[in-house]
Amino acid sequence: MKLAFVSGGSRGLGREVASALVNQGHRVVIIGKDSNRASTTATELGCDFEIADLENQSEARALSEAMLTKYGVPQVVVLAHGVMSDKMAKTLRTNDQEWNRVLNINLNSTFTLVNAFGSKMAEARDGRIIIFSACLGRMSGPGNAGGLAPYRISKAGVNALVRNLAHETGHGSRGFLIDAICPNHSRTDMGGPDAPRSAAQGAESAIWLATREFNPGDQTGVLWEDREVIPW
Repeated sequence: MKLAFVSGGSRGLGREVASALVNQGHRVVIIGKDSNRASTTATELGCDFEIADLENQSEARALSEAMLTKYGVPQVVVLAHGVMSDKMAKTLRTNDQEWNRVLNINLNSTFTLVNAFGSKMAEARDGRIIIFSACLGRMSGPGNAGGLAPYRISKAGVNALVRNLAHETGHGSRGFLIDAICPNHSRTDMGGPDAPRSAAQGAESAIWLATREFNPGDQTGVLWEDREVIPW
């Protein structure tokens, strides 16, 4: 039975991933901020849960170390936590508090969890990390142009982290995979009820990446959208 950690697993895209992995026979531990919601979700899905406020990088570090001690080294990590920035948060209008809130949750805590879990997974030569990024974090197409500055820039940082770590770990040749996905506008608490895609559709590529057979010549360290590689 493979061990999987899913941040943001109590709702939305993370819950969809956690549910699918449980159904495929993984032992799943979800990470949530709200203890009541996480407990309820864990009971409904039949998995374990841990609580942390990932805006606090020290708390993210302590959580990751505690989880490694409690559960062992995971084979799968899916990071689905994240926040949107204020709609008026353009670069010259964003204050320090809003900038730090978004960067701490979307990028800094992502680094901390990848750094802690990924180092052990890479040592074991058996693991894959999938991070929910965004097309707004691309440096091409609709990427870093026009408002939502903290969100766009935090997701661009996630994309850079994924690409860099893949280079450092041999692009899958050593048994360690890391990828980013763009779920597109999905019906979640963040995406809203009028989004064109369901949460299940938004999560599908992450589920596939978490469970796909990886063969020589396959790609990792890239940004995926509906199982296709898209430009950074």
